[in-house]
Amino acid sequence: MPELPEVETVRRGLEPVLTGRRITAVHLARQDLRFALPKDFVARLQGRRVVELTRRAKYLIATLDSGDGLLMHLGMTGRFTVVVPDGRAITLGELYFEPAAARTHDHVVFDIEGGHRVVYNDARRFGIMDIIVNGAPHPLLAHLGVEPLDDAFDAAWLNAAFRGKRAPLKAALIDQRIIAGLGNIYVCEALYRAKLSPLRRAGSLARPRKPDVRLARLVGAIRAVLIEAIAAGGSTLRDYARTDGTAGAFQTVFEVYDREGQRCLRPGCRGHVRRTVQSGRSTFWCPICQR
Repeated sequence: MPELPEVETVRRGLEPVLTGRRITAVHLARQDLRFALPKDFVARLQGRRVVELTRRAKYLIATLDSGDGLLMHLGMTGRFTVVVPDGRAITLGELYFEPAAARTHDHVVFDIEGGHRVVYNDARRFGIMDIIVNGAPHPLLAHLGVEPLDDAFDAAWLNAAFRGKRAPLKAALIDQRIIAGLGNIYVCEALYRAKLSPLRRAGSLARPRKPDVRLARLVGAIRAVLIEAIAAGGSTLRDYARTDGTAGAFQTVFEVYDREGQRCLRPGCRGHVRRTVQSGRSTFWCPICQR
């Protein structure tokens, strides 16, 4: 499933197409994705101007001039294609999508003022679209944790969040109620950089007063990995594409993810990368230098 860097890459691609422009028409090929679309979905969007396009965790939110918001989640196979006025098509996200996607999976199409068209394609229909009515709290956003790139995310915050947590460190980091937007790939990479084992209990790093220095190291690693991944346009596992239609490139500098059995890249470490399954997901780590 796309993680924060991939979703942010898609947001940056859609922003110049949507922001400040009116949605002139909405075409639905079906009435549901993962969940049923609201009955007034088209009526609340058609004719409205997009004021801004933001990201919250792995969700995109298009705020409209009516005060409503369009909430969007790519799910596992969702992607957006922007068709520009001269007919060229640029795909903005297709992390786990097979090549040559069938047009039969084009479920939602937005005609945008100025001649652009934004097409949402989703083969498995795990994506989500919903209306945030008049800025009211939305249940899918209600329990999300801190954004890892916000100033509020620091060692002191993590120290408080981990206090008493018996869950493995990796499981705590991908818990969206604690930190919003982190996922499997970037947590593996951040833990490697911070020299922390994904298997240790999260609460073992919490302290009664001053945060453990290892938490500051972990916060720095998470920020650095995310910033670098966004700059690289995300990671391509199959066909994920960034804003200009080219593949994301962060996977070319993975230090631990998907490197099972290979030598640890840390200078002086003689370990080999191990793969462990946690909560149904693959964890990659070096048992020698990650403690």
